[in-house]
Amino acid sequence: MPETGLPVLALRPEDGWCDDPAEPDYNRLVPLPCRGSHERLWRADGVYDLIVELGFNDEPALPGIGSAIFLHVARPDYPPTEGCVALAETDLRAVLKLLGGGSVIAVRA
Repeated sequence: MPETGLPVLALRPEDGWCDDPAEPDYNRLVPLPCRGSHERLWRADGVYDLIVELGFNDEPALPGIGSAIFLHVARPDYPPTEGCVALAETDLRAVLKLLGGGSVIAVRA
């Protein structure tokens, strides 16, 4: 488990994230199998070994605005993500140590 003041949940192989705007669980953690389009959170590439839900479009989740926007581990060559923020694992662990329940992360282009 990472050192952090954030609530921590261990991922399981059956965890997914619904990215289907037609589903009531849009932009939420879901058990797999999931009826609608979804992203599998248990991955062999290690990208989601550490993952933080950034709270984008979640209160309420509005269909089509975006989903599965995370802070996660970057791939070694830092290719673009599909809207997420990715850091090297050592940098992500350092950031996690600084975060607590009331933390706000501002993402600027």
